[in-house]
Amino acid sequence: MGAPLNTGFQMSTPVFKVDRDPDRCIQCGVCINQCANEVHHMDNDGWMWIEDEKCVACQRCAVLCPTRAISITDFPVIYRENSHWGSASIREIYRQAESGGVLLTGMGNPRPYKSYFDHLLLNASQVTNPSIDPLREPMELTTYLGNKGSLITETEKPFLKLKVPIMFSAMSFGSVSLNVQKSLSAAARDMGTFWNTGEGGLHPDLKEFGSCAVVQVASGRFGVHPGYLENSAAIEIKIGQGAKPGIGGHLPGEKVSEEVSLTRMIPAWSDAISPAPHHDIYSIEDLDQLIETLKVATGYRKPVAVKVAAVHNIGAIASGIVRAGADIVAIDGFRGSTGAAPMRIRDNVGIPIEIALAQVDSRLRDEGIRQQASLVAAGGIRSSADVVKAIALGADAVYIASAALVALGCHMCQMCFTGKCNWGLATTNPGLSKRLNPELGIQRAKNLLAAWGHEIQEMMGGMGINAIDSLRGNRLMLRGIGLNPQELDLLGIKSVGD
Repeated sequence: MGAPLNTGFQMSTPVFKVDRDPDRCIQCGVCINQCANEVHHMDNDGWMWIEDEKCVACQRCAVLCPTRAISITDFPVIYRENSHWGSASIREIYRQAESGGVLLTGMGNPRPYKSYFDHLLLNASQVTNPSIDPLREPMELTTYLGNKGSLITETEKPFLKLKVPIMFSAMSFGSVSLNVQKSLSAAARDMGTFWNTGEGGLHPDLKEFGSCAVVQVASGRFGVHPGYLENSAAIEIKIGQGAKPGIGGHLPGEKVSEEVSLTRMIPAWSDAISPAPHHDIYSIEDLDQLIETLKVATGYRKPVAVKVAAVHNIGAIASGIVRAGADIVAIDGFRGSTGAAPMRIRDNVGIPIEIALAQVDSRLRDEGIRQQASLVAAGGIRSSADVVKAIALGADAVYIASAALVALGCHMCQMCFTGKCNWGLATTNPGLSKRLNPELGIQRAKNLLAAWGHEIQEMMGGMGINAIDSLRGNRLMLRGIGLNPQELDLLGIKSVGD
């Protein structure tokens, strides 16, 4: 295809409308200084004006305005109402007609597909099976991830020990700022859990957090070297992720700063593209060889995980991964987030983590190999209730990424790929990155894990369960509401009232 022609005019309207109350505005200029998208302006005469089309609804100007003079709403749409041709579809076609390019986006799938977590209810103890008071009786949340079916003695097995069944998922340096990784790595260490470096290597400032780091080996092999593998708690081979199953990774060149380039060992300001396949993995036997190579390289002292996207036939895929020697299988559902993905892939490919998880747990149990690997669920975990439901469906633990970013200040504007994150999260711009104080970020991330841990204990106590291991795969603790018989069967649960 040739280069797109310049059409010479623009037909799309802004998505958001920015209003400034002139009676409240004191022309302090905070909105101008805080907006990396250059929405707000002031001329020499003090007249304030706005470019609505540049607004991404990150809400920073509205939050920080000292007089609450700014509000952001949906732009009044003039398109004729049509249940099939919505305003978003029309705008997307206009954008592609103007640019000739692929639509990029960030974060996870926003479409109104059914959230199965919201259709699962938890059991509660009553008379015959008394509940447990977590304030007065011990509740065990400690979780071990690894091969529990090996003949190797317990002391020699390479396990991850989690004080809470929650880890911070893969977010690479470059995709997010260094201050994000500083916040999550320190919070993971202090809370007795783990964080994932993503496929961007390990920044020198984070070497002290290697003992609680899961380091990724992706198809691009960015930042992978013997020291990287050695300074870790576990190694994760990234095959795919929920936001873009079947395609590789992409970090736009605008975010590949000098510091990112040194960590990833690639040229600065060039797109970092991971190929869709690993060019040394074209079969389960090839995966087996890479797993064995990584184990040999680290003296069999670290568990090796394999991360895949939740797709059709995920049960058979996971079975092959376990038989190839993986100690942990991480499954990322279609709600999983990303820094940059083609919109069409993010919104139309993959399956929900709830169904994928239930199918994998059942398949591994049927084949008698469930104890040979732990399952980690990811992709849209929003609360402690989602954690409990995921574990009851078969997970040993969960990964969270979007929830962690929201805890640090993310407002879900889905423009991570631009590198202009006004909250200092999905950016490598030094001026923007410093907006996240890592000391505050550490405390907020720790608070989130602590709060969820307390709530998990309360829910377990209500079910009469005092150890998280007793909840794993215990689908009798779940009932489905508003689900059809096929969905109940896929999830392996009964209906409410049954």
